[in-house]
Amino acid sequence: MHIKYNPWIISLRPKTLALSLSTVLLGNALAFWQQSFNLPVTIFTIITAALLQILSNLANDYGDAIKGTDKDNLIGHQRGIQLGLISLRQLKVGLSINILLCVVSGLCLLLLACNDIYQLLIFILLGLLSIVAAITYTIGKKPYGYIGLGDLSVFIFFGIIGVMGSDYLQTKIVSLSIILPAISSGLLAVAVLNINNLRDADNDRIHHKRTLIVLWGKTFGKYYHLSLILSALSLLGLFAYLYLKTIWSSLFILTFPLYIQHIYAVFKFNQAKDATPLLIQMVKLALLTNLLYCLGIILS
Repeated sequence: MHIKYNPWIISLRPKTLALSLSTVLLGNALAFWQQSFNLPVTIFTIITAALLQILSNLANDYGDAIKGTDKDNLIGHQRGIQLGLISLRQLKVGLSINILLCVVSGLCLLLLACNDIYQLLIFILLGLLSIVAAITYTIGKKPYGYIGLGDLSVFIFFGIIGVMGSDYLQTKIVSLSIILPAISSGLLAVAVLNINNLRDADNDRIHHKRTLIVLWGKTFGKYYHLSLILSALSLLGLFAYLYLKTIWSSLFILTFPLYIQHIYAVFKFNQAKDATPLLIQMVKLALLTNLLYCLGIILS
């Protein structure tokens, strides 16, 4: 099979980095709105979040390879290890290097952002939890990605922790008001995972990977997808109405026609190969929504 890119590049899945980027940018835009912003902290937050996303991607490939989950799933996946271009040993070395980079980048971030030992210890703990969560998604005797908990993990790390943690590193204040956009960011990230799970449902069922789609069916998955998007957009609108109160805070409404088109396509698709473009589209929509919302926050 012809591989267009280096096997390591396709295994890193650069397109998925848009999720971690949008989460961090939203948190930092909210901090800017609260009149707290430090550019070096923002840069290292973006780098650390990207490295954690890459760690999750590589760990997912490693765990699925050991279990044989994606061995024959060539429609949904084009990974170096799956295609025999990267060995398990090489991938394990790559994971180790990536973990080291996460630790170094994370420590640099915390040394820049934290004012006292208590803040430092709390965020070291959160960083370690993030690394453990990335690894145990598919690796181990009882990986939580195989028992229907993947959605919850994505929601927490790409929503609550990602947005509110980024905001706190700038402001040093736990602001409960930003819980609304934080939840919204998490729901959009879960929507990306949901398309992935819809695409891989038949293959996951064969290999006993019990995602929510495997447990409750594809029809549920399509209505679940609709509810995730509607809830996310509603929460963004509510926060804009309650706190921002400017015309700029409505910029994200420009995405509505794209979401209508996307949801229509989700309800129409039946074959796994048709879901891959929808997955890419959902990633772009999540990024675009958060970017427009960030712009609206800054202009507000």
